Amino acid sequence: MATIAFLLNGTPQRLDVSSDMSILTLLREHLAHTGTKEGCASGDCGACTVAIGEPAAERQIFNSANACITPAHQLQGKHLVTVEGLGTEKHLHPAQEAMIECHGSQCGFCTPGIVMSLFTLHESLTQRPFPLTPELSQERSQERYQELSQTRLEATLGGNLCRCTGYRPIRDAALRMRDIPFERPHWYDATLSEVGGHPALSDTAVGTSFFAQPKTLAELTQLRLKAPQARLVAGGTDLWLESTQRLMPLEQLIDITRVAELLTIEEATLEEQTGWWVGAGVTYTRLEPLFEEHFPAFAHLLHRLGSQQIRNRGTLGGNIANASPIGDTPPVLLALGAHVELASANGTRCLALEVFFLDYKKTVLAADEVISRIFIPRAIEDTQLRVWKLSKRREDDISAVLGAFSYRVEQNVLRDVRIAFGGMAAIPKRAQGAEVALEGNTITQAAFRAAQKALDDDFHPMSDVRGSQHYRQQAAKNLLERLYLSLSASDHEVMLHAYAH
Repeated sequence: MATIAFLLNGTPQRLDVSSDMSILTLLREHLAHTGTKEGCASGDCGACTVAIGEPAAERQIFNSANACITPAHQLQGKHLVTVEGLGTEKHLHPAQEAMIECHGSQCGFCTPGIVMSLFTLHESLTQRPFPLTPELSQERSQERYQELSQTRLEATLGGNLCRCTGYRPIRDAALRMRDIPFERPHWYDATLSEVGGHPALSDTAVGTSFFAQPKTLAELTQLRLKAPQARLVAGGTDLWLESTQRLMPLEQLIDITRVAELLTIEEATLEEQTGWWVGAGVTYTRLEPLFEEHFPAFAHLLHRLGSQQIRNRGTLGGNIANASPIGDTPPVLLALGAHVELASANGTRCLALEVFFLDYKKTVLAADEVISRIFIPRAIEDTQLRVWKLSKRREDDISAVLGAFSYRVEQNVLRDVRIAFGGMAAIPKRAQGAEVALEGNTITQAAFRAAQKALDDDFHPMSDVRGSQHYRQQAAKNLLERLYLSLSASDHEVMLHAYAH
């Protein structure tokens, strides 16, 4: 058990929670807040969406999260907002009022989650450093709402499923929020001081149970040495499915979300390459600005990596450590020439990501090691990156095949070619034969035919529910064909831009 202190809709709470309790269980079974619903219990439908606030320089920042797969102990020192806290009968939040006016709710089961996603969208668009006059708030709101693109709206609502409305009235509600006056909820100024500040979460061990929440990398590595069998949890977007879907207890946990060294992004140099060290605990949402500036194709991919709720929680280090052959980020990182730093109580070691993966769900990580950082090199001038993901659904789905292509073009000759695929082997893997077939050759159909043929030796994919071996082999060849057509057509896109290409 762990004692946590947090705010629930502005009301201070202090209580004991088990290490594997979810926020949804805490709300519904222990705090009698049943407005938050359970739909899929796997982070897919969004019915359980809540907002988690963290203090910033001028205001709180609220991010959406799936309560069903978010550990309750991670609420320590934070502000949890549910649909019950947004407004009163006389003063509804704009998200609630707009949903009523636009008939955005029918059966109502998914409505609380949709309202909470709209609440976080409203917060991010208005971004008001309080206090402001009502007039200035309205003016600032109107300016920010000009930035509400279709892409951003889809990203916000991509993790909320509704079987009744067809989504058009929900979209209308999102746009209608701008015209509804906003009155600050009473809980914006609430603090934890009323319950005596923040209790310190310390290591706990009762029988076979073990829970810890270290704050430094040194503490983390010592704990890893002490309890190598304990599971590491950051976003919990994959790990928590063992509890909700397989009904397996998660009794031995080390929460890494407070480890300072794992939460940083910094420019650095590695082996004469400039780039960025990204802490293993950095979320996809925090990575978006970096990728948008330096790796636009990677940023596009993030919009198809789960939902906004998942991106707010999931981490780059977790996606790598999970070692899934269909993880979205490892193929791109392989194409970029990324490295990983592994830390233990004895020190650190750094190695190329391509040697990190050994076999299905197996890596070089020793029992006492953790992934501490990922190094992403800055692209050489004129390097281009293409990332194409194939999945059954455009939104919030796992890849069947994902291809990442990094290269330079010098006078119609391909240089520095790096190609990697997910879904084509037991591990994310580079297509070295295809790379050789293209490196130093002109952009011709013959060169790409040779690269396509080389894929037959590079990969022997498996068949599963997402695609047969033949489908995957053909799909990978088709992505190479797409690259050829793009390059031979004056670098214009040759297929419909489906949101995140």
